[in-house]
Amino acid sequence: MAKKRIAVFISGRGSNFMFIHGEIEKGNIHGEIVVLISDNPDAGGLAYAGEKGIECRVFPWQVPRDRYFQDLMDFLEGKDIDLIVLAGFMRVLSANIIERYANRILNIHPALLPSFPGEEAQRQAFDHGVKFSGCTVHFVDGGVDTGPIIQQRVVPVLEDDDTETLAARILEQEHQLFPEVVRAFCNNQLEVVGRRVHVRE
Repeated sequence: MAKKRIAVFISGRGSNFMFIHGEIEKGNIHGEIVVLISDNPDAGGLAYAGEKGIECRVFPWQVPRDRYFQDLMDFLEGKDIDLIVLAGFMRVLSANIIERYANRILNIHPALLPSFPGEEAQRQAFDHGVKFSGCTVHFVDGGVDTGPIIQQRVVPVLEDDDTETLAARILEQEHQLFPEVVRAFCNNQLEVVGRRVHVRE
């Protein structure tokens, strides 16, 4: 079975990208990151990718958004991509990309979806007074954090937590969960039936 060709999108530090790449280096994921894409030329993950010899491509955000995402899709078409991984990419993808790569775009969200979608999910959960939060990996559809849920990790909210400590513990779980889901995708273990995602052994 050929390795899956992966494009990773980031906007910031790219810590999830680094953990996924680390598992690839260890031979635990049957895939290869062929390009790292960012909308931010100062994204921290770009330096790491450069050190690892991964192609980097910056698409600085611009409007109109339709033209922006068409340029991005044209670039992806030349890379023969099997999987897109959104590892902290702070843009909502256009419909044409989502349709072209249906059930082949993964996103991680720092809350237990469908609760607290969108930005500042950790703060939303903390301010709401929940006793448990966590993270979710899901397929991307046309909504904001509304795609079929693949896997989740639960993180208890402690009495002495604040938003920062809660976010840090959620991130620790993200670093474990996201590579697991990418591994399952690359092993052809994910099956989408309606809104349910089955992980085959």
